[in-house]
Amino acid sequence: MPHSILFEPIESPYLVPYDDSFKLSKATTAPPADSASKKDNVVALADSVARLEKLQKRLHADDRYAVLLVFQGVDAAGKDGTIRAVLSGVNPQGCQVYSFKQPSKEDLDHDFLWRVQRALPERGRIGVFNRSHYEEVLVVRVHPELLQHQQLPYVPKPLDELWDQRFESINAAEKHWARNGTVVLKFFLNVSKHEQQRRFLDRVRDPDDNWKFTASDWSEAAKRDDYLEAYQGALRATSKPWAPWYCIPADSKSYMRRVISEIIVGTLKQLPLAYPTPSDADKAMIEKVRHALETEVHKP
Repeated sequence: MPHSILFEPIESPYLVPYDDSFKLSKATTAPPADSASKKDNVVALADSVARLEKLQKRLHADDRYAVLLVFQGVDAAGKDGTIRAVLSGVNPQGCQVYSFKQPSKEDLDHDFLWRVQRALPERGRIGVFNRSHYEEVLVVRVHPELLQHQQLPYVPKPLDELWDQRFESINAAEKHWARNGTVVLKFFLNVSKHEQQRRFLDRVRDPDDNWKFTASDWSEAAKRDDYLEAYQGALRATSKPWAPWYCIPADSKSYMRRVISEIIVGTLKQLPLAYPTPSDADKAMIEKVRHALETEVHKP
């Protein structure tokens, strides 16, 4: 295995190939017909959560690697709930979640990867990007008028050249992160138009969920085809062995969460994680303390 790649991407029907053959229109949004029941998926998820908890402890103690999980998808694809479910057993002190919103003025005074670089997880931690640097080749591609605010010294025409340049920058950055010990796993939650609309309807019907729905959600949903075209371009150009994309069927939340959790656990199991080994001096000190404590505890 090349030293710049920390793991072998998990074999999966949802792994986006490392060429330009991927077609999002051919990718399924539903689980296989013979897939497990919702109850079985919930049980399998709980097992993965327990295994991830143990792996996270070793990741923290080993302190050589970091994990970056990137979640992307159209509105109502299930990003928030999936992050919460998959990481429910992880020690909050060992995990950090960033949800990238509209860039600030300070962000716009730097290159598009600057704010992402600052949010990368440190060694021993799991970082989650709920949306990410990919917004710069998704939202901005669908709304090129946003480029007017980015103070770019040069904007090529046609804009396809700009997206290719950004893909190149993203690939180089993610490879650099991988070379320095960060496991990068990227998940596109592929939800159907019908299921997206059904979830929107649930949100507008339930007063407790109204806050989740905005006018912009509805207007952006009308641009679904434009977004899917942008997603296809991004996934084709940036699924790499050191930072693979997985296009996960998202119509069934229980199936989606199970698959994602198993990919994460299967990937982290490949890392040579280990608890630090005490030196001979430390072992002697520990034995001395153990003896003293046992004597103290067993005093009448």
